Parts: sequence; C-alpha cells; structure tokens
Amino acid sequence: MSGDLVFGLRGVRYRYHGRRPALDGIDLDVRRGERVALLGANGSGKSTLLKLLDGILAPAEGTMTVLGEPVRAVPSGEAAHRFHRTVGLVFQDPDVQLFSATVLDDVAFGPLQLGLPDAEVRERCDEALGRMGIARLADRAPFELSLGEKKRAAIASVLSLRPDVLLLDEPTASLDPRTRWVLVDLLRELGAGGRTVVTATHELDVVPAIAGRAVVIGEQRRVVADGPPADVLRDRELLLSANLVHERDQPL
Repeated sequence: MSGDLVFGLRGVRYRYHGRRPALDGIDLDVRRGERVALLGANGSGKSTLLKLLDGILAPAEGTMTVLGEPVRAVPSGEAAHRFHRTVGLVFQDPDVQLFSATVLDDVAFGPLQLGLPDAEVRERCDEALGRMGIARLADRAPFELSLGEKKRAAIASVLSLRPDVLLLDEPTASLDPRTRWVLVDLLRELGAGGRTVVTATHELDVVPAIAGRAVVIGEQRRVVADGPPADVLRDRELLLSANLVHERDQPL
C-alpha cells in the first residue's frame, strides 16, 4: 500500500562533479518495517544511494519521495530537523560520526541539537548506549575504542535520535569474526522491533541474518535484482555479474 511507502525512487541519477554517474537510473521502493540489504561491489553506488535516502544529497535526475513527500533538494533548516528525526544514517567510517570528547557527548549531540530537555537527552542516551551494549564506555574518548566499539558507538549516536528509519553503510566491514557477529546480532534485534532498516554491504554471509529482502546494485549503478535473500544468494550468475563473488569462490 502506498501509505506504507517510506522511500520511492524512479529513474534516479546522481553525478559527482558532473562526471561519470555514481547512480544511473535507480528504481527502488522501501516500505515501512522492511529490512533491506543493499548488495553491490565497491564503487557500485551503495554509499551514494544511502546519502540520497538520508537527505545529504538530492537526485540530479529522476524522482524521489520520502514518506510521500517529494525530495528535489537537500533539506535545510527546520525541514532538515524533521527529516533527521525520521531517518538516521550510520557511516561506514565511525570516525566521521565520533568527534566529541567522550562517547556520551557524541550520543547526546543529536538530541541536544533538537533542543530536547536534559532529562530526555539523558534518557535517550542511556537507552541507545544500553541497546548497543556499551554503557560502560560512556565516559571513554572515542580514540580509545576498538573499531568494533567505535561502530557500536556510532550506531548509538544515531539511535539516540530514535529514527523510524535506520540506514547503515557497511557496518560489519573490517571487523574480526567475533565482533562482526556480535554486531550482526545487534542489527537483527534492531530490525525485529519494526524499524525500517536498510543496510549496505558486500558481505554476503551476513545478509540472511539482517535482511528479509536483498537488492543488488550492479556495476552499471542501477538495480539488477530484488527479492528474498535466499533466491538472490543462490543465483551465482547474478552474483558473478555484479562482482559480488569470483568464479574461484566456493558457492554460498
């Protein structure tokens, strides 16, 4: 039903500095409560697409709606505040989001920018830090954390805004196996609560755990497949053509 549509994109294109397209004709619908994995090789446009969904960028061509409202330019002022109460993006590099003296300061930053009362800011921070299992790190400086701890702190800094829609860019990349699966379990819990979660990744083995739908962006920078993860992951020719597996890799 159209009323459940969170994101609607038709023929969306985006170019950096007017050069080769980063996205070249994206058609995509995401509905409320879906857990979607965006699959694509490095350079396929996954990060650019997430920035469009988060309102950091605006389409150069095509049409895009967020919760039924057309997006023609990057939101600013009060419109930006409203947008980011609904949609939150966790960047691939946590150091982009962790810039304060302590983890608690980073997690509190968003709610403070919304002008919320101190008591509510503290409540949101406690909730987000607890959800990510890092309450003990609240008074630590971000530079003292491991990469896995930084990634959890970055997610907490977005969760403190209580967005209905959570966008994550390669959240499990570069983590050791144990930390990687701890984070996968946390992401699974976030999606189980009914929140809309869109996760960009090229790590195929985590997809069944974090998503109920897989969308493949090919090297031509448009959607080439969209369906249940099991169906997408068993289509070896598709995965080969999208540069998500190599012919020497063992079948999933």
